Amino acid sequence: MTDLTLTIGDKNLSSWSFRPWFLMMQAGVPFTEDNIALDRPESRGVLKEKSPSGLVPFLTHGEVQVWDSLAIMEYIADLFPDKQLWPTDPAARALARAVSAEMHSGFSAIRTVWPMMFLREHTSHTTQAGVARDIARVDELWTMCRKRYDKNSSAGGDFLFGDFSIADAMYAPVVSRFFTYGPVKVSAESAAYMETIRGTDAWKKWRAGAEAEVTAAG
Repeated sequence: MTDLTLTIGDKNLSSWSFRPWFLMMQAGVPFTEDNIALDRPESRGVLKEKSPSGLVPFLTHGEVQVWDSLAIMEYIADLFPDKQLWPTDPAARALARAVSAEMHSGFSAIRTVWPMMFLREHTSHTTQAGVARDIARVDELWTMCRKRYDKNSSAGGDFLFGDFSIADAMYAPVVSRFFTYGPVKVSAESAAYMETIRGTDAWKKWRAGAEAEVTAAG
C-alpha cells in the first residue's frame, strides 16, 4: 500500500487536525505526519501551495488527496476494514454516523467561544447561553451512547459504542475543550468517557507533541 501522509496544523490549536490523527494513531494505522505551523506570517502561503482546500488537515495517498476530517476518516475506514472503525451492528453504525455528523456540522458556540488550547486545563471559563446548550447536547449524546453500549453490554468497551470508533475521534477535541475551559457539569457516564479518551495512548502522544511544539516555538 502506498504510504499515507497526514498533513496537520499545530497540535495545541488544530482541533480538526486532531480528529484524523487521533483515529489513525489509536487504531494503529501507519502514516507519516507532516506539520504546517499555523498563525505564522508564512502560513497562508504554505497552505495555499500545499493544501487542496487551503486548510488542514488533508491526507495524501499516492495520487489521492482527501481533505475534511470526516472524509479522511471514512477513507481510512475503507482502506482498513479490519480495523472496524465503525460499529459492525447496523443500528449502532447508523447512530455512530448520526452523532459524528452532528459534531461535524453543529456545536458552533463551543467552537467559536472555546477554541482548542490543548495544553490548558481548568480555566473555569464562564459559559454563555449557546455554549451551555452545546454542552448539554454533547452530554446528552455521550450519556445515551455510553448507557446503550457500555462495557457491560455486548459491545464490550469503554468508548461511545463499546469499541473505539470514528465517533470517538470526532468528539476527542470536545473532550479537550471540556478539560481546558471546565470543569463542566456532565453526567457520570460522560465524565467517565472523558477519562477514557484522556487515558488513550493517542491522547498522550498528541499532548507530548503539543508540548514539544510549544517549547520549540519559545
